[in-house]
Amino acid sequence: MQPLLLAALLALPQAKAPQPAPAPVPAPAQAEQPLSFYSTRLPFQWNVLIPLDINLDGLRVNSIFFDVRKPESNFFGLLKHAEFGTRAQLTVTNTSGYAKVPGFAVAVLDKDGQLLGVASGGTKFGTMPPGDTETFDLNFDQVKARLPKGDHFYLSIELRN
Repeated sequence: MQPLLLAALLALPQAKAPQPAPAPVPAPAQAEQPLSFYSTRLPFQWNVLIPLDINLDGLRVNSIFFDVRKPESNFFGLLKHAEFGTRAQLTVTNTSGYAKVPGFAVAVLDKDGQLLGVASGGTKFGTMPPGDTETFDLNFDQVKARLPKGDHFYLSIELRN
């Protein structure tokens, strides 16, 4: 009886092994050109203008300044202790013959490498015309109380034409 049972089981159709999934089709290449990119580590100074000489495809970064934004006038004593945010202020010149759309990111770290704050910004509307010099305020939000104790910072720039 066992030989008959074994023969019957062997005669049953066997399930086919699952077929592998087809390879994913790569997405078509985008027409937009890749961004120009630059990143560097620099020594940090609080409330001191730090001169820079960075040139990324015709965008020249002239300086950076870290401080707490305060009003320039006291307005009859009403704004005596007012503060309008902690910032990194970049001065930038477009030395190229083409309009640019820059974006910036800054991360400040202490001597032990602990992150003290981050800020980012760039053009909000439109482009930066050729020959134009602009200042960009990158705002530190929420985590910023220890920024004056920074040791070094990273500056990254992404650039589109």
